[in-house]
Amino acid sequence: MLSILKLDAGGIPQCWINAEEATKQYADQSVLWTLGDPIAVMRGGISRATGKQSIIELHSIVAVKGSARINLFDVVPGITKRKLYRRDRGLCAYCGERITENDAEAEHIIPNSRGGKYTWMNLVVSCRPCNQRKGNRTPEMANMSLLYAPYMPSLYEDMILKGRNILADQMDFLAANLPKNSRLLEGLFWEQS
Repeated sequence: MLSILKLDAGGIPQCWINAEEATKQYADQSVLWTLGDPIAVMRGGISRATGKQSIIELHSIVAVKGSARINLFDVVPGITKRKLYRRDRGLCAYCGERITENDAEAEHIIPNSRGGKYTWMNLVVSCRPCNQRKGNRTPEMANMSLLYAPYMPSLYEDMILKGRNILADQMDFLAANLPKNSRLLEGLFWEQS
């Protein structure tokens, strides 16, 4: 499926939209500027007056009129197993083994029963054997050390974690705005995408 990165007028990512949604933005003249080469051409009807068919070229990145009503940098990205798996690069937080997305488990560092919350800072990916070994204990109680620290993704990291089939110019735009220490800049992530 074709995904287009939608930005606000200031260039802040808002969401991924499909070709139909992007076409509506172009048709109602909401698109202020674009980046990247056209990635699709939408054809409409033929004008009686001119005899020409309407054509809209869709770009991979579009900025639309208006700006976010809320500061998106203050928004905590929603957690999904897929985004958690991609954030942690498919590596078990306890043994370091590479696991498939289907086999990965969202593991509470501090178990729910001990007051642990379902948050970015309390979740890591683990393999089933490590998750079962740790059980309902903290890592310290189970004598299992975390190999990496959890973190909450930035807005730009979240857009990458959400994206599917991200095009090169979209990735370049998002990557240029990643924090310098982002794990998503490491080679293992790009191999997973």
